[in-house]
Amino acid sequence: MIFIAIIIGCILGAILGINAPTISYMYSSYLAIAIIAALDSVFGGIASVINKNFDLKIFISGFFGNAILAILLTLLGQKLNVDIYLAAIVVFVWRMFMNLGIIRRYYVEKWSGKLENLANRKHKENNLDNKAQKN
Repeated sequence: MIFIAIIIGCILGAILGINAPTISYMYSSYLAIAIIAALDSVFGGIASVINKNFDLKIFISGFFGNAILAILLTLLGQKLNVDIYLAAIVVFVWRMFMNLGIIRRYYVEKWSGKLENLANRKHKENNLDNKAQKN
């Protein structure tokens, strides 16, 4: 079911991307920082689901709060003629990598545990077969 949703989302994104007007250079930094802030919130949400402490209110407030703060930093930086948004990008990307590390470790441990169980089960079956052949 989730794969169908992903495929539909990709198709809709491609259709909208082809038909959407291009973003002006003046607004591209705002859009870029908003997307990075949103991705940070999404990875944080996935990591909190894995840690079993997800709260929808925290996720929604963080999603919009991070995006708005990042956009305001970009606006302030443009008014001061300083690239302040680069600091926000560094922090958001660092947090994304930290959350991605949590997600990766969870799935590596989960899959390696399943592989170990499968190997142990096969080993036990082989031992039972060997004992049955000896008798």
